[in-house]
Amino acid sequence: MITVVCPIYNEEKYIARCIESIMEQDYPKDDMEVLFVDGMSTDHTRAIIEEYLPRCPYLRVIDNPQRIVPYAMNAGIKAAKGDVIIRLDAHALYPSNYFSELVRKLYELNADNVGAVCRTLPADDSPKCRAIAAALSSSFGMGNSYFRIGAKDIIKVDTVPFGCYRKEIFDKIGLYDTDLIRNQDDELNARLIKHGGKIYLLPYLIVDYFARNTIKKTGKMFYQYGLYKPLVNKKLGSPATLRQFFPVAFVLGLIFGLILSIFSKYILIAYLAIVTMYFLLALIFSVKSYSSIPQVMWQIATYITVHVNYGWGYLVGIYKILTKTNFQAKVNR
Repeated sequence: MITVVCPIYNEEKYIARCIESIMEQDYPKDDMEVLFVDGMSTDHTRAIIEEYLPRCPYLRVIDNPQRIVPYAMNAGIKAAKGDVIIRLDAHALYPSNYFSELVRKLYELNADNVGAVCRTLPADDSPKCRAIAAALSSSFGMGNSYFRIGAKDIIKVDTVPFGCYRKEIFDKIGLYDTDLIRNQDDELNARLIKHGGKIYLLPYLIVDYFARNTIKKTGKMFYQYGLYKPLVNKKLGSPATLRQFFPVAFVLGLIFGLILSIFSKYILIAYLAIVTMYFLLALIFSVKSYSSIPQVMWQIATYITVHVNYGWGYLVGIYKILTKTNFQAKVNR
């Protein structure tokens, strides 16, 4: 039996589509349960779920008064009857063979976690939303994050979105870390690898994920990703990946390069050359997904927002660790 755990909070725009994609799964319905763990939604999310309950006896709703994802996942795992745990996100749509293929490959590869490629879709058809989705799917925006940019073959990776785990692994490595509003999957997967676990990306299995609909929300999300990353590194005892440092270096370069440029024209020339090169690369990658000039401009703005916000968040996270300040941030919606 499998247990599907989906943390939710105020998902009225997406929950029906998510449930429909669950209903279309080819996995035997009498051999699965789906737990929606609700952070006490204040919109119509629960009412929409209740409309599906008579047709879907495998659906259940669990309360999550703490509201954040790690508490939701832990509640779902503790309540799970299945031997396999699949984590879902309500902002996504899943192919009909999603559950069956994850479970098949979990055992076939003798893996501890397997996951799919996340294809980022725009929240609507506006140039701005298309630009945000394109930026979050490009190597310039996301580096070598394979679950975002894709891969040719099944490969071992450091993390996957919406993973499929053997339930027994949580007895070995522990549950989700409730200190983390963001990066909780990254931390869990890094802990899994430290215990000798194996994580595989299945590049032919595609999940459609809807991006945030504004650059402000996107920037806030990546600020939180950066903010909690130093805390993850501290808990793990070492950085999980190298790509996390590039936005930090970018922000430090912008700040100190500008200051030092005051004292040397050579530093100023080098500084302007590097900034110009960054904008040219942003332009080139934006033109690759060109559909209109407004989209290109929005995409460049998204790249800058993502990189600066992540880098600045990371620096704030380091400051919080050094000053022993509490890590608190509002959940981004």
